[in-house]
Amino acid sequence: MSEVNNLAAKVKTVKLGEYVISVKGKKPKRVSPVKTNECPVPYINIKAFEKNIIDEYTDGVGCALCNDGDFLMVWDGSRSGYVGKAIKGALGSTLVKLDFPDIDNNYAYYFLQSKFIEINTRAKGVGIPHVDPNILWNYDLLIPPKETQAAIVSKIEELFSELDNGIENLRTSQQQLKTYRQSVLKWAFEGKLTVGLVGHGGLPGASPVSQKSHKNANDSLIAGGVNDLPEGWKWVKAQDICETIQIGPFGTQLHKEDYIEDGIPLINPTHIVDGLIKADSSFTILKSKRDSLPNYILKEGDVIMGRRGEMARCGLVTKKENGWFCGTGSLYFRPKRNLLAPVFLYYQLRSEPTKKYLEDNAGGTTMANLNLKITNAIPIPLPPIEEQNAIIEIIENRLSVADKLEETISQSLQQAEALRQSILKRAFEGRLI
Repeated sequence: MSEVNNLAAKVKTVKLGEYVISVKGKKPKRVSPVKTNECPVPYINIKAFEKNIIDEYTDGVGCALCNDGDFLMVWDGSRSGYVGKAIKGALGSTLVKLDFPDIDNNYAYYFLQSKFIEINTRAKGVGIPHVDPNILWNYDLLIPPKETQAAIVSKIEELFSELDNGIENLRTSQQQLKTYRQSVLKWAFEGKLTVGLVGHGGLPGASPVSQKSHKNANDSLIAGGVNDLPEGWKWVKAQDICETIQIGPFGTQLHKEDYIEDGIPLINPTHIVDGLIKADSSFTILKSKRDSLPNYILKEGDVIMGRRGEMARCGLVTKKENGWFCGTGSLYFRPKRNLLAPVFLYYQLRSEPTKKYLEDNAGGTTMANLNLKITNAIPIPLPPIEEQNAIIEIIENRLSVADKLEETISQSLQQAEALRQSILKRAFEGRLI
């Protein structure tokens, strides 16, 4: 027996492994994807446990069973140490059922939550990680009287409720920033960011936005067919203002022996993240192979875009990426510099109108796919080059402010998670009430 600080009642301390009754799940011999008379028992795999989605059934023979509300812990895999409450069925082979005799269910639940990060980051195993029993079963568990357990749970939930409200507000702010970024791009390509600037959007002293529709041969490309643009702007197709729009090479042009470690980076959609181009040292090709396919060599000022899956995923090729290689799942735009600033094109291709155009026109049955017919016809609102540069400066100033706010929010969310763990730590050290 031991006395615990800040708790008036006596508390006993036990080793978790000596107190908890645990049962490891098993993979049944007989499994069906649908419920049948022969297999009527839900098989509680990870999907059923975490998402309440049952996609397998068994006859229950030789299985460990669990009931609604039982504590389960993920024993194997990347989520090892994660705890939650069960639904009735046959316990999955990667799960363990834990029974805490004579303890308030929520008290036990929060205790296990308090240990998740340590258990997960210190999992054993080279291939598939799993909970290290030497860590789990050697935790000291403080067991106060039932009324004290209930008081601790009540205080945890009170503090968590306040914390969750703060987190919700932060996530709302994140979403608002995302909306704001798209609004900045929308205003930019409607000419609204340069309204009132002398020499931009029309003659000095003139209304910068036309009071009538500026129709030309490309108006049919624009949703609704009528879009007002500032004086001096016009609608063009991407092919009109690019030297080249090039889809990556066919798979048959690259062979297994062309791929090496730490060669010339090959850029596919997965290497374009949040507008940045990221090299993967394990996905590179021989320099000689790159040089033999000059049409796919990226140059500074190109805009590379993924042509499969997520639409409008693109990045601006900088000096750093000059000479890298356009992958088979990508394509690039090389603008005519006298007509179109590369950065202006980059922001235009990331905008919501372009994304919607690509989504509406992309082919493919299982995955969206772009071809040259689609990309050549992307509608671009084109201002004079001087105004493009002014727009770029305004966009980048505004997005820079948004990025700083985003960074602050991300730091606050990390601090909130740290505070959650601190609350749990204090609770089970007897320092919360």
